[in-house]
Parts: sequence; C-alpha cells; structure tokens
Amino acid sequence: MPFDACPDRAAPARRAARLTALSLGVVVVQIDVTIVNVALDQIQGLMQGGVAGLQWVVNGYTLAFASLLLTGGALGDRFGARRLYLAGFALFTLASLACGLAPTGTVLIAARVAQGLGGALLMPCSLALVAHAYHDPGERMRAIGVWAGAGGMAMVAGPVVGGVLISLFGWRSIFLVNLPIGVVGLWLTLRFTTETEGRHNRTLDLPGQILAIVALVALTGSIIEGEPLGWTHPAVLGGAALFLLAGIGFLLVESRSPAPMMPLGLFRHPVFSAISLIGFLLNAGYYGATFLLSLYFQGPLGLSPLLTGLAFVPMTGLIAVINVFAGRIAARHGARLPMVSGLCVAVAGFAALALVLTPATDYGGLWWTLLLIGCGTALTVPPMTAALLATVDRARSGIASGVLNSLRQTGGALGVAVLGAIGGGGMSVEGMRLAMGLGGGVLVLALLAAVVWVRKPV
Repeated sequence: MPFDACPDRAAPARRAARLTALSLGVVVVQIDVTIVNVALDQIQGLMQGGVAGLQWVVNGYTLAFASLLLTGGALGDRFGARRLYLAGFALFTLASLACGLAPTGTVLIAARVAQGLGGALLMPCSLALVAHAYHDPGERMRAIGVWAGAGGMAMVAGPVVGGVLISLFGWRSIFLVNLPIGVVGLWLTLRFTTETEGRHNRTLDLPGQILAIVALVALTGSIIEGEPLGWTHPAVLGGAALFLLAGIGFLLVESRSPAPMMPLGLFRHPVFSAISLIGFLLNAGYYGATFLLSLYFQGPLGLSPLLTGLAFVPMTGLIAVINVFAGRIAARHGARLPMVSGLCVAVAGFAALALVLTPATDYGGLWWTLLLIGCGTALTVPPMTAALLATVDRARSGIASGVLNSLRQTGGALGVAVLGAIGGGGMSVEGMRLAMGLGGGVLVLALLAAVVWVRKPV
C-alpha cells in the first residue's frame, strides 16, 4: 500500500524513513574517520611514501572535510540543503568506489580528498534538513538526538567493523561497504525528504575559503614531509612560508569580508576562544594517538586487523554512555566541572601510556590507559559544545558549531601529522613514548584553558 493511501499509519513510517535517510549521511562521514585506521598496515603496501603516505591517506579526508565544512553549510543555505545533501552523498559514494578500486597510493589519496569534499556537504546539510523537517521543538530535539547518536555510534563502531571487514574481504572492503549505504541513502532522501527554501542572497566567501585550504594543506604537508625530506628541504621551508602568507591573508580577508566563512568577531568572547582552542587541542591528541596506536598494534604487537579493531574498544566503547553522563553533569553543575575532570582523566591516560610503553609491553599492560583517554575525551566533548553554544545567540548557533567542528577536524589532521612524525609510524617505542608525552602535554594546555577561562557555569 502506498504511504499516502493511509496517512495515519504512514506518517510515523515516513518520519522514520526520513530520519534514517538523514542519519545515514552522518554515519558514512563519521565511520570513515575511524575505520581507515585499522587498514593502515595493509594499505602501506600500496603507498610509496611510507608513513608519510599513510598520513596523507588519513589527512586527505580530514583536511578536505575541515576546510570546506563551513562552505558546505553556506552552499546548502543558498541552493537548498536537500539538493546539496544529495550531491554530497553521490560524491561520497563515488569517491568510496574510487578508494576501493584505487590502483596506486596517489589515486587513493585523491579519492580520500573527494570523500572529504562529499562529507563537507553531507554533515551540515543533513542537520539543516533535520531541523527543517520537524516543526515541533520537542520532536526536533529528539530527532537531532537520534541523528547525533547515529554519528557517534558510527565513529565508535568504525575500528571494529573495519577489523571484521578486512579479516573477511581485505582492506578495500572498508570503502566499498559505503556503496550500498550510499544507494539506500540516496533513494530514501529522494523519496522521503523535501527541499529547504534556498537563500540566494547568501554570499560565499571564496577568497577566505581558498586561503584556508592553502594554509591548512601547506602547514600539514610541511609537517608530514619534514621527516622524510628533511626539515631544511626547500619544499618543507616553502610550505611553511606559504602557510604563513596564506594564514595572514586569511585573517585579513575574514576581518574585512561582509560575510566571512569564519566570523572573527566570535572569538572576542573569551569562553568561545577558549573552547575553540580546547576542541582543537583535544582532537590533535586523540586523533594523533589513534593513528599511531593503529600502526603500533599491527606492527610491534603483531595484532590482526580484527584484534586491532577490538583493541580500541576500551578507548571507544563507553563513549555513548559517558556522553550522556557528561551532559547530565553539565546540566546540573555547568560545563566547567565535567570538562576539567575529563581533561584531567585524558591527561592521566596519555601520561600513563607514555610511561608503560617499553619493548616488552604487551596489550594487557596498556589497555587501561586507552580506557582513561577514551573516557576523558568523552567526558569533555558534550559540555565543551554546550559551553560554546552558550556564548552566542540562537541565530548564530549554526555558524558557531561549524567553526568548532572545523577547528576540531583541523586539530585532528595536525595531530596525525605531528604525532605521526614524532612516533616513527608506531615502529619506534621511544618515538611512541615521546609522541604520547606530547599528546598529554597538548591536553595540559587544554586543561589550563578550561581552568582559566571557563569560570562561570555555562
């Protein structure tokens, strides 16, 4: 029976199908953040650049996603969120096919960049469509909760799902699995969602967008290539100089643009600035550690992809539960208490990991440090986001959360670059210890920012 023939019974089914369509977009975006880590050891055979090549596989996706996230939201506002969501889903699905069939490392990296472009359209437009579809505030909040929960669970499940797929079908399957998800997501979106009203007067900050991309790629590339080429190599020094020029140009453009992609005025609020810094540093430590540990588990420890995925369960398994717990603490006591507590726990985890790592350490000797890192991170994120949104009026909450997410993803990309270079691709125990110590030091800075600037209950 067609849905319209029996509207009373069809309405709940249509709402469920619509929310499923919009949740699938965030699922594929988030799962590809973590699923690739357990495949790095197998992908290494395709790369000619060693650890640097693997860093580009991870960061090609992250940089494209981070640098275009705000523009993706602006494009959705201007041309219609549904149209851009469909375009992003199609691009992500085709790019996943290209990743799965990539004959060389260069093609794989290019396809990962294309995935990041698709993700930058999917993430903000999916949330806009959820907000557009549910007019009742209570129903809208419940829908957003389901949407956010789907993304969180996808990120948590990524390493385990990746390990299972690689063990059964090889590393290419972690990308090809996106094809049926993409087909279903596109069909459900076409069938059950409606277009938002485009705002054609919404301007695009193209100069700022271009300068942001140049600055991020130049900085990350200089760090990644510094180890294999040498830190005084002309290409490395040139990349650093290009980063400085593009970064200064970006700040000048954003300060003068009538519609900047990153409104610098938001950073006049000390709590907003502090939270942005905390998000950047938190992701730098977490993503950098995840990258190195994936290689360490499959290298020196000799774990299979499946066991590597399971090895991350202490770090990721309690995220959903801790997120809810952190939200309740923040609602009762303000954001500062759970943020400071979470950062303290995460710092302890990094410090403990740096101390217990020796050539003789097996997984049984370090799993509990991963539990500390994961629980501390999960305890920090929800109140961090709530504290940031409390600094802006409701009309600017979208751009504020977009800025935070962009900075967090940028921090993750730089964390992979810096900790990956220091940690020797997970092959050097001394390098790993130094990298984890640096990760803990970075979170100490985040902790100080939370203690000094996030003072009042927000």
